[in-house]
Amino acid sequence: MKRFSLLILVAFISFSCRKEYTPRNINSVKITEYKQDSISIRAIKVINQNELLYAGSKGAIGLTEDGGKFWDIKNLKYNDSIIPNFRSIAVNNKGVFALSVANPALLYKVNLEKDTIVYKEEHEKVFYDSMKFFNDGVHGIAVGDPTDNCPSIILTNNGGDSWTKLDCEKLPKFEEGEAFFAASNTNIAIINKTVWIASGGTKARILKSTDYGNTWKIYNTPIIQGNGPQGIYSIDFYDENNGIAIGGNYAKENDNCANKAITSDGGKTWTIVADNQNPNYKSCVQYVPNTKGKEIFAVGKTGISFSNDGGHTWKQVSKDSYYAIQFVDQNTAWLSGHQKIGKLTLSTK
Repeated sequence: MKRFSLLILVAFISFSCRKEYTPRNINSVKITEYKQDSISIRAIKVINQNELLYAGSKGAIGLTEDGGKFWDIKNLKYNDSIIPNFRSIAVNNKGVFALSVANPALLYKVNLEKDTIVYKEEHEKVFYDSMKFFNDGVHGIAVGDPTDNCPSIILTNNGGDSWTKLDCEKLPKFEEGEAFFAASNTNIAIINKTVWIASGGTKARILKSTDYGNTWKIYNTPIIQGNGPQGIYSIDFYDENNGIAIGGNYAKENDNCANKAITSDGGKTWTIVADNQNPNYKSCVQYVPNTKGKEIFAVGKTGISFSNDGGHTWKQVSKDSYYAIQFVDQNTAWLSGHQKIGKLTLSTK
C-alpha cells in the first residue's frame, strides 16, 4: 500500500495542547459520505484530515491520502480459504496492525515489505474485540471474550512483533455470560500507562490496569446489564480521572435506560447520567479534543448525539447511522459504518 511507512511515522507522533473552553451549541453537523461497497467498517485510525486507515470485513485494509476521494484497499486472506473479519486496528512506527474476530484469531502486521501474522489463536470460543497501542508505541493490548473463566488479554512489549496471552490467574474472573463487544474498537481506553476495558452481558464492569496491562483490578458500574446484548459498548477518558461509558441494549436500540455513566475517580465508581433521555443505544463515545472534557460525541445505528456539559445532557445532531467516530481536531472527525466512511465537520454558526 502506498506510503505506509510515511503514514505510520506520522501516526506515531501526536501533539496536544489545551485551550480555554467556551461551550459550543451544536445543533447539526455536516457529514461527507464515502461509499465502501460490501465492507462493514468498525475500526478506524485517524492520521489527519486527509489521511485515514481502516480495517473491515472481507479482510479489507483501507487507506485514503486525499480526504476520501481515492481509496487504496487490500484484501487479506489466510491460507487462501479464510477471509478475516477485522474489527480492530492499531498503528505504531513498525506497521499497521489488524486483528480478526472469530476462530482462528489472526493478528496481522501490515507494512510495505510484507504482511505477517504476529499472533494466532485457535479455540472454539476465541473472539477478539479490540486492540490499541499505548502512547509509547512499544506496549500494546488486545482483548477478547473468555475462552476460560477470565477475559482474553494479549500484550506486546516490543512494538507488536510478538504477543503473549495473560494467564487467568493474573486476571479478574468473569461471570458466566460476561464478555466484550466488538462494536467500534473503543471498549479500550488508554492514557499513559493506564488502560481501561469495558465489559457487557451479564455484567457491565470496568477492568483497569496502571502498568501496561500486567496487573488488573475490576469495578462494577450501574450500566444496564443482565443478558447478552446489554452492557458497555464504548468508553473514553479525558484524563486519568474523568471518563465516560456508553452502550445499552443492541437488541432494543431505542431503549435509553441506564446506558450512560461518568466517573471522576479513574473508573472506580460510576454515576448514571441523562437517564431515560437521548442518546439511546450507542456503539462509540469520544471526547472532542481541546474542550476540557466537556464536549462529547456518541454514535451508533440510532444516529449521532452531542453533549457540551461532560455528558450530563445531550442532543441529537444527525440521524445518520455509524459505528465509530474518531476526531482529528476540535472541528473535524472521521466516521465508519456499514459500507461507508464519513467525514464530520462541526459548525457553530
